[in-house]
Amino acid sequence: MFTGIITDIGTVRSREDRGDTRLVIATRYDTATVDLGASIACSGACLTVVDKGQDADGHWFAIDASAETLACTAAGMWDTGRRLNLERALKVGDELGGHIVTGHVDAVGTIVSVVPVGDSVTVTVAAPAALAPHIAPKGSITIDGVSLTVNDVTDQPDGCAHFTLNLIPHTQAMTTLDEAAAGRPVNLEIDILARYLARMQARS
Repeated sequence: MFTGIITDIGTVRSREDRGDTRLVIATRYDTATVDLGASIACSGACLTVVDKGQDADGHWFAIDASAETLACTAAGMWDTGRRLNLERALKVGDELGGHIVTGHVDAVGTIVSVVPVGDSVTVTVAAPAALAPHIAPKGSITIDGVSLTVNDVTDQPDGCAHFTLNLIPHTQAMTTLDEAAAGRPVNLEIDILARYLARMQARS
């Protein structure tokens, strides 16, 4: 379980494609405090630490990404050199600064536009039709692991939805969303409450 509050930006140091894909990720976390088997959210995807260490280049940890993980996350995000939003799992008693995040990517959206507004930027994201009913104005959504508030939602003729977000300078500085650009794919996770309400409605 996570909160969508990013505590480090990691970088994919290496990628080895085999049965699963082994990824080594550079981090500022002190890996002496990270247990093997621990969960770390990597740009919104909850993954398991299978190895860790420290060398001349700093701390690192390794994860194994399955074919399912690669297929269900944004294209290119696991390439060598890519920056990733990192968050360690929530501990009982930690401050819940964002919202409850599971680390399960529901779909991949696409940034439609990025418009400067004062010191902030307004980002419009296209969400697929399957997610459109679960995105509401002033509700929460996770973009590449970052907890954000939806400003407004516009339904599209094809059933998809365009929703807007405001990124303040702090969010841009502390996450990879400083790279937001039209056409960029992003990982989306809807609010867990919306997921359960949709299931309840489907069964009623």
